[in-house]
Amino acid sequence: MINKRLLIKNLLAHNDESSFYDKKRQLNLHTKEGKAKFVKHICALSNSNPENNSYIVVGVEDHDNEILGTDFYDDSRIQNLVNAFLINPPTIQYENVPFPNLPKDKVIGLVTIKPKSGTSYFKKNVYTIPAGAIFTRRGSNSIPLEEGKEATSNNLNADTVAGIENSSRNSIEHTLEGVMDFVTNRHKDMPAKYKVFKELFVVCWAGHKKVVRGNTYFSRVDIELINEQIKLFYSALDEVSITYDENSFSITEYVALGLNDKTTFYPLEQVNINFQDNGYYKIESVLLFDPPQYNRKMMYHIYNANLSLLSKLEKNQPLSQREQKDLLNLPSTLMICHLNGFTDAKHKLADAKPLLKAWPDEQAYISFKEAMRVLRKMKYD
Repeated sequence: MINKRLLIKNLLAHNDESSFYDKKRQLNLHTKEGKAKFVKHICALSNSNPENNSYIVVGVEDHDNEILGTDFYDDSRIQNLVNAFLINPPTIQYENVPFPNLPKDKVIGLVTIKPKSGTSYFKKNVYTIPAGAIFTRRGSNSIPLEEGKEATSNNLNADTVAGIENSSRNSIEHTLEGVMDFVTNRHKDMPAKYKVFKELFVVCWAGHKKVVRGNTYFSRVDIELINEQIKLFYSALDEVSITYDENSFSITEYVALGLNDKTTFYPLEQVNINFQDNGYYKIESVLLFDPPQYNRKMMYHIYNANLSLLSKLEKNQPLSQREQKDLLNLPSTLMICHLNGFTDAKHKLADAKPLLKAWPDEQAYISFKEAMRVLRKMKYD
């Protein structure tokens, strides 16, 4: 079992960007350009290194490897994004890896690109990349192949990749230190628990607990699979229910939505982690979200009011106390508008990112990230 934090450290310490490894300060999958660049690098690394795992590390400064961190990205449907653009796509996995010196809401992202046979290429136009384009790696660059040429793999990578992965294997010491750090250091402000599955896997979780009508929910939840040093779930806002038995651990996430100060919690997604006797585990996600539908005339009025609020923000005009409160709810309100047939609402929300990020109350930007996360889940389901 590989300790993903050690794996990232070994990649950063011993290797420049290459035909099996790339690093990024952040991913921007809100735009066509960001999606195109991400899939281009997946395509190039897979074609250059088809017989071994390839990796992309996210949240690291390019020139000096400084570990800066990035937002928790829980979109298990990122595979569907790659499948949407590539013929013969590789299997990929995105994991969130906590580091001791980062805030608890920041992680390092690790993209693992699994081995495959055959060449990957673009099935349709995206941004400036034409359909049929094939990419490969030359040093730290992902470059297009000339028409008629085949992607060539680098067989010299096998020993290098195997050496890095073998030196990143987990140990009892790393597991125990991970549990102690989670329980006693990083979550002093809330109760933390752990559960051992199949005498091998250790899951830790923490959150503020409350009981509503006999049901137990947690907020500000943090859940980690300690053996591999990966976050399974993190949220600053949502309500979560947790259930487990001897073989599995289940997380059901709820999202708070409403208009005119009336909020209801809707089931968003259930994630099931099933642990097996042979030392493997499987994570399966089921989208449960059935968005609320509102009166069209009322929604038209609310949508225009939010556009007016954004206009005032763009012009740097002062906001009333009520408008400041409405601004904190603007991301979820525009999301509801989008889910009720206002197709431009999602684009208006994405364009508002710099305005919300610059607003003094950080809750506005947190709400933006949560709304975009829900919309990503629905798009790629």
